[in-house]
Amino acid sequence: MVQSSTRGLSRFSRSENGTVPFRNPRAISPPVPRAHSQTDQRPHREFPPIREVAHGLEGGQTPLLIAPCGTENLLANELGFDWRLETLIKAFEGGILRPLDLGTANGRCFASIAGFGFDAAVVDLVNQQRTGHITHFDYVQPLWRTFWSHAFDPMTVVVDGEEIFTGRGMVFVGNISRYAIGLQLLHYADFSDGLLDICIYECGGRIHLVKHSVLTVLKLHANCRDVIYRQGKSITVSSESPTVTAEIDGDPGPSLPIHIEVVPGAVQCLVPPDAKPAGMRTRIIRSLR
Repeated sequence: MVQSSTRGLSRFSRSENGTVPFRNPRAISPPVPRAHSQTDQRPHREFPPIREVAHGLEGGQTPLLIAPCGTENLLANELGFDWRLETLIKAFEGGILRPLDLGTANGRCFASIAGFGFDAAVVDLVNQQRTGHITHFDYVQPLWRTFWSHAFDPMTVVVDGEEIFTGRGMVFVGNISRYAIGLQLLHYADFSDGLLDICIYECGGRIHLVKHSVLTVLKLHANCRDVIYRQGKSITVSSESPTVTAEIDGDPGPSLPIHIEVVPGAVQCLVPPDAKPAGMRTRIIRSLR
């Protein structure tokens, strides 16, 4: 059975980022062009990222099967996949479909999480230094540099027409519950509920950042007084500081201000039976293998 299923999987096109469409999807729209700095050394992608494949399948009948072959595999983990071929085969044979919402940030599609401030600054540094495929260790030095240098410039966040935050902090808008190494950042997120979750950490310095990090690891952050947690369909993030940047699904994002909209049930995804995302301990063990 495994051999026949493997032969079946091999009939479909497979990209290095782990996206396996069941048949050639309609033309995948390219990402909206953005200005790149002279230090942007990200290599040319031979294949589109998962978010662009999902965008190409948006509104159609072709289901999406994701093989987790990247560094973090955030979306694959949220859908219940692990590194085992058996899990991929079970999803392929089982035919269980779940609708996946998508988000758009100034017209650019994202499938997992958009980050603003500290998180985006780390991604910018990784992007500037990378020369090919990356591992978790490629984030260590950018994370350390950003920890000591980040200024936490003020931002303003508006959700469904209501201004909910103005000040120094970190902002995350996403479709999935777990972030890097399995952190349950967007505690109540559901990728098929037609809503995006917003988590805002009020943060003005390193001590506050360490506190938020510890509480997030312990899954206690969502109800803290200096954390704002909301859900919505339309989100705008802006800042008067030109140094505040954004990232979408681990890549540098558009320039602020950024307007985000949810696209409910945009694509159908094949998932394993009894699928659930792996937690932090499991993700760390996987990353060390």
